[in-house]
Amino acid sequence: MTPNTLVLGAGIVGRAAVWDLLRRGHQVTVADTDIGAAAAVGTEFGTRHVAADAGNGPTIAELFAAHDAVIAAVPYHYGIQLAATAIETRCHYFDFGGNPTIVAKQLERTGAAASAGVAVVPDCGLAPGLANVMAAGLVAQAEPNRVDSVQIRVGCLPQQPTGALHYDLAFHPDGLINEYDEPCEILEAGEPAVVQPLTRFEEVSWDKWGPLEAFATAGGASTMCRDFAGRINQLEYKTLRYPGHGQVFRSMRELGLFATETRTVGQAELAPRALLLDLLAENLPQGGPDVVLVRVELTSAGESVRVEFEDVHDGTFSALARTTAFPATAFCDLVTRGTVPFAGVASMVAAAPPDLLLEELEAVGIVATRR
Repeated sequence: MTPNTLVLGAGIVGRAAVWDLLRRGHQVTVADTDIGAAAAVGTEFGTRHVAADAGNGPTIAELFAAHDAVIAAVPYHYGIQLAATAIETRCHYFDFGGNPTIVAKQLERTGAAASAGVAVVPDCGLAPGLANVMAAGLVAQAEPNRVDSVQIRVGCLPQQPTGALHYDLAFHPDGLINEYDEPCEILEAGEPAVVQPLTRFEEVSWDKWGPLEAFATAGGASTMCRDFAGRINQLEYKTLRYPGHGQVFRSMRELGLFATETRTVGQAELAPRALLLDLLAENLPQGGPDVVLVRVELTSAGESVRVEFEDVHDGTFSALARTTAFPATAFCDLVTRGTVPFAGVASMVAAAPPDLLLEELEAVGIVATRR
């Protein structure tokens, strides 16, 4: 069987997804609103490319119907409609999620997806995604003991930070501000709870890259707070950054710069967030060598175990592109070939066997080490 897979979105993550799917023996089509971007990736890797707007329902439905699976590397707000289209056209669907509200809406369609015999799997990237699967693997190994704590720390950082923010723009700034503005899900005393983003700061040591700071951000826990309620006493996801970064963005949030409501300023009508996103896209460095750091620590029955990895730009793909795209392409391959027989809607942490997924990623140099 040669799976016929669509990659929707020809940005840095979509480009990496195309490469890995081809390496895995898929027939691949890459689609993007910008036909130039799709053509550049298609030409680079010798695969079919088309123009397609993720918001154009009829065009997307036609594309989905012609493929066995789709990996959607597009902004998260398309996720509800794209998942619905995948179910209607009986096409397996994988996206990178990141917004708990969107993912909750997708999960409501699990019965329809199961009846259609298709897998709809959001949160398939780095975090949410791979980091959560690593955590779930540790929880499974701790059974039957109740787990005291699971702490997940993840960051994508420039190898050579510059400016007051010490940050390079690694993906669309809308996704960044979404993480910094939405409520953050945690487990506290075994029960789901919510904390504010850009709070609960701590210092983190990391050889070569530290000291770092970590703080609460949204979406990175995926569905774990619902899936593991009563099984884990305390669970928390935090983002890693260089020291000082989080407080600057916290100040922006407190000043109202994340607000989406339109304001009248002089004779102009604008939303503060729209202006902030435009300025971030224009002024933050982009494309420099990056590093992705992931650390998951579990404490149970008085003992702790840690699993972590670091990944760097490999000369072809950024560390963020690699660690975001390759978990999705690996799981897509496992599902479309029937190795993991799953139908329905579930986050990757709920659907992917941890050992099998991590084994798949070793072939592309993403290797988690237990300490």
